[in-house]
Amino acid sequence: MTADIPLSDRLDDDDYPAYTMGRAAEMLGTTPAFLRAIGEARLITPLRSEGGHRRYSRYQLRIAARARELVDRGTPIEAACRIVILEDQLEEAQRINAEYRRAGHEVPDNSVPGAG
Repeated sequence: MTADIPLSDRLDDDDYPAYTMGRAAEMLGTTPAFLRAIGEARLITPLRSEGGHRRYSRYQLRIAARARELVDRGTPIEAACRIVILEDQLEEAQRINAEYRRAGHEVPDNSVPGAG
């Protein structure tokens, strides 16, 4: 499957699972146990190599880094994962709203009761 995609395209792809668990943990300055814990909390789901080893993308590493920041400040890991999920959902909703506005659609203002 990946052999069909040129290497240069894979290296530029934020979603390409390029990093092993050990390398990902090293890059984040954390442990493999932390990566397993945020996987169990369903914050990220690493892809698996043919041998069954976890592989992480750059996008997943950014998400994991945000969770680590919160945990380092004392937030319990489950709460940190939920916060990161909600932040990601908010960012996506704001992106969609901006696209609608650019396309000339009216976006309802849900911040005012009865508006929209």
